[in-house]
Amino acid sequence: MRRVCFLLRVRPERLEEYRERHREVWPEMRQALRETGWGNYSLFLADDGLLVGYLETPDWDAARAGMRDREVNDRWQAEMAEFFTALDGRHPDEAMRPLTEVFHLD
Repeated sequence: MRRVCFLLRVRPERLEEYRERHREVWPEMRQALRETGWGNYSLFLADDGLLVGYLETPDWDAARAGMRDREVNDRWQAEMAEFFTALDGRHPDEAMRPLTEVFHLD
């Protein structure tokens, strides 16, 4: 199982709305994430807009590709894009770059 951690940046003026939108993630989006291998998935948001994502998956590339093929993901990413900075025209899920793990205590 691979542990994946990534960072994104939420616009400071949109923090509360971003939190609110994640209180009730669409059931079909949650199901798609499960079906494509996004296990133990969490998002953490700092007051300055730093967003830290963490998930566990057997295959990161396959998990991302599986979500790219889902219509619900297209809709979700289009709605979420306005919350982020520095996407350079990409959807948020395309801007995620895993950090390099340097230590893990099992």
